[in-house]
Amino acid sequence: MLGLGRSPRITTALAVFGLLVASAAVQAAAVAPAHAATPHRVLFDNGHAETAGNADWIISTSQPDPLGQDSTPSAETDWTGALSSWGVALQKTGDYSLKTLPSGSSLTYGGTAATDLSNVDELVLPEPNTLFTTAEKTAIMTFVKNGGGLFMISDHTGADRNNDGYDAVEVLNDLMSNNSVDSTDPFGFAIDSLSIGSDYPAAVGDSTNAILHGAHGTVTKSLIASGTTVTLKPADNAAVKGLLYRTGYSGNTGAFFATSTFGSGKVAFWGDSSPIDDGTGQSGNTLYDGWNDTGATNAALALNATDWLAGTGSGGGGGGSCTAAQLLANQGFESGATSWTATSGVITDSSGEAARTGTYKAWLNGYGSANTDTLSQSVTIPTGCSATLSFHLHVDTAETTTTTAYDILKAQIVNGSGTVLATLATYSNLSAASGFTQRTFNLGTTYAGQAVGVRFTGTEGSTLQTSFVLDDTALDVS
Repeated sequence: MLGLGRSPRITTALAVFGLLVASAAVQAAAVAPAHAATPHRVLFDNGHAETAGNADWIISTSQPDPLGQDSTPSAETDWTGALSSWGVALQKTGDYSLKTLPSGSSLTYGGTAATDLSNVDELVLPEPNTLFTTAEKTAIMTFVKNGGGLFMISDHTGADRNNDGYDAVEVLNDLMSNNSVDSTDPFGFAIDSLSIGSDYPAAVGDSTNAILHGAHGTVTKSLIASGTTVTLKPADNAAVKGLLYRTGYSGNTGAFFATSTFGSGKVAFWGDSSPIDDGTGQSGNTLYDGWNDTGATNAALALNATDWLAGTGSGGGGGGSCTAAQLLANQGFESGATSWTATSGVITDSSGEAARTGTYKAWLNGYGSANTDTLSQSVTIPTGCSATLSFHLHVDTAETTTTTAYDILKAQIVNGSGTVLATLATYSNLSAASGFTQRTFNLGTTYAGQAVGVRFTGTEGSTLQTSFVLDDTALDVS
């Protein structure tokens, strides 16, 4: 049933039923199920002078959505930008939803926009050239702490492309050392103030590492064409690890590509922007094709690292064996509230909204008055396991707007204290469509060995109902 909601607001919903019938097809077509086919959401930053001077660190000139330039790119030149090869390669996998934060925009966390960090899995900072604001640094660090992936790409010291007094080395070091979340060397490394002319840094010998040996190939070497390195500080963060080193260096010095973790999130660092440069871009820029440099394996490194950070890889370093299993109890709610913690009335066999299968479902909100409903279940993900969360969702609304999200449902992973580790998706009255759509999220090994909660929180405004109906849930590990 479309837009009827729960009593006592049935009369109000019936008054707008005719409008909804006329607009239902338009809403369903306009709101694609973004997280079913392309659950891994990557945001490329262009809000911090990434195209200043001779730089062109964008995947496309169509922003925020590169699909506006070409919806089915097959070659790097189908999108315009020095990072177009990277973007097109990800798009062609069918596993990614890509966005760009446009110039003049700010990074945020906790909003409903597609470019808000709470709605993406990975943030790429391709040689930022202006300092992040205090609010932006809080947003970035909170994003990583809560389970996001952060890809930081630097350049050599002195590469101040917009002449504002700051280069990428200073911008990224400021992010790590001068933020409100954790300024005590949270990632376990500091970027060196160096300008290394040229080198082909070699990968360490680690056959279990998912970045060095991933779905996109084996990484042997990268490229320095005026770049820098990092100094590792494992005493500050034991998870920090160098994967490729400047020739003649090892251990804690001279790491050209490094990884770490912070909270529930992952971090990767690359010491030069030349390896991701594909030699194409906007008119007037002189670029270098490091992406296709035959002396290196830069494309495999970029793509494997993107997978790892976004949660599609195996966790970057092996782990124990895993017995495949499905962890959620009472997946279809047919045993009522058994194994679930929910607001009274959420798990129901009411005929007001149909279940996808069986009789019961979880029906959050739908009253047409200010209210909040929650639904959660706690599980322990075994050590060494990669997890995938899925559920079927039907969104039914009496709202007639096509632009404003009045009613919100968030799908989240929380810890035992209820602290949000990751917001996997945010849905709203704008997501309304007929029938159920399966939503799938690859959590990777981020929560392996941890007790976590799968939580849904629906918040409804003061008038006009929106119903969020869930059924047939699953948390598969393998």
